[in-house]
Amino acid sequence: MLLPIQRRIVAIVAVLASLLSGCGYNTFQTGDEAIKAAWSEVLNQYQRRADLVPNLVATVQGYASHEKDVLTQVTQARAQVGAIQATPELVNNAEAFARFQQAQAGLSSALARLLVVSENYPQLKADAAFRDLQAQLEGTENRITVARNRYIKAVEGYNVSVRTFPNNLTAMIFGYSAKPNFSVDNEKAIANAPRVDFTHPAPAAATASNKASPAPSY
Repeated sequence: MLLPIQRRIVAIVAVLASLLSGCGYNTFQTGDEAIKAAWSEVLNQYQRRADLVPNLVATVQGYASHEKDVLTQVTQARAQVGAIQATPELVNNAEAFARFQQAQAGLSSALARLLVVSENYPQLKADAAFRDLQAQLEGTENRITVARNRYIKAVEGYNVSVRTFPNNLTAMIFGYSAKPNFSVDNEKAIANAPRVDFTHPAPAAATASNKASPAPSY
């Protein structure tokens, strides 16, 4: 049997639990866990893409070694992505999150340029290893889009909770703040998976440009 003071403590705890639940504390915990799960999937898919880059570059280099600038850009962009420590705390730091976005966008841009250059090399396009890599890249880009969209929705729900009454009072008390999200401009630029269809022949102009030019006369 509970003593009077014990009953009083139980009652206080019950009231506090009710207040916390009613003011959004549990909502913040649920939202934070959803963001962590969504972020882990974003990182997983970006890492899958980064893992494809070395083999992709090596395969292209075997047929188009003189495309040094493009190959170097892809390699450097991947290195910049790898240099960022994508810890769970990154999603709470707007500046670090922006650097992460910039690095991933840089790799997306470099890969897009590499794929455009690859159009000029029919033998490369016919290579089985390259075709397998391009299929993997296409699938990964689609997964990245899905994972990013889920993360965007998770952060949107969390940020709404942080900013709306009465949850915003609880947020101020416990130090919860809105989390950074993928920007609209960045989303428009890189959310769509790049076209990596090499089933069609290269344009005649592009093929012609790949032929050796006559030596200049002096």
